[in-house]
Amino acid sequence: MAWRNASNHYGWVTIVLHWSIALGVLVVFFLGLWMVTLDYYSPWYHQAPWVHKSIGVILVTLMLLRWVWHRISTVPQTFEGVSAPWQQRLIKLGHQLMYWLVFLIGLSGYLIATAEGKPFSVFDAVSIPALPVQFDQQADVAGLWHQWLAYALIALVTVHAAAALKHHFVNRDRTLKRILKSE
Repeated sequence: MAWRNASNHYGWVTIVLHWSIALGVLVVFFLGLWMVTLDYYSPWYHQAPWVHKSIGVILVTLMLLRWVWHRISTVPQTFEGVSAPWQQRLIKLGHQLMYWLVFLIGLSGYLIATAEGKPFSVFDAVSIPALPVQFDQQADVAGLWHQWLAYALIALVTVHAAAALKHHFVNRDRTLKRILKSE
């Protein structure tokens, strides 16, 4: 199993980053949906946001690593005849939007977590400091952006997954198989 990408397949570094990020996005999204339903007396009222923030920081870090890895490694070619040029541009735009959405969701989450000017911890291992200056209604404004960006990301992830399944079951090409295992 190759660790690096080649022109016709992804290496295990890309595959592990892809699926770790995919799992992380789903976990923080559904954890976020669940935690906002908790009342003050729930035993998870304080614990769930701490886990959500910690996984979120790890997720943004993994996405940053994936972005760097994508820039320094070979990008496998799309299959000839699979996508028209406009579709290839749309695919590239979709991938870029997923990167940007993860980063913007992370930024808005950071602004929520530090709205009171206090740092927060990532699984009690690392402390993330607050900005020296906050703005009016920071938690509310950032919270609204955080929520809608998360919905946009999940919508885009759903389209991405549906396209991968379409390639696998309808087109019967190797698009999905390339990100499932390295050759």
